[in-house]
Amino acid sequence: MPANKKYLTTSVSQRFAKISAGFIGGYMVTVSLHIGLAYWINHVNVLMTLRYAGFLLWCVLFLLAFLVKNGWKIWAIYLFLTLLFSGCIYLGKTFGLAG
Repeated sequence: MPANKKYLTTSVSQRFAKISAGFIGGYMVTVSLHIGLAYWINHVNVLMTLRYAGFLLWCVLFLLAFLVKNGWKIWAIYLFLTLLFSGCIYLGKTFGLAG
C-alpha cells in the first residue's frame, strides 16, 4: 500500500533538519541534562542513570523531532535546552556544588 502523498510533501532541507535535530540535538540535550544534574545531585547515581534513562530520553527526543512541522524550530528548541543545561553545568562548576 503506497504512502499518502500529503505526508510526503516535506522538502529535503526539512527532512535533514528533523533527522539531524533528532539524532544530534536529542543527544546533546540528553547528555547536557544528565551532566548538569550530576553537578547538583550525586554524580555517580546520575551517570549510572544516564546509561539507561539517557537512551530512553534520546529515543523520545529523536521521535519528537518528527512530530514538529518545522525542523529548524525543533533545532532551536534543542539548542536552547542544551544551552540551559550547560548553564547548570557552569553554575555547578563555579559554585562547587558537585554532589
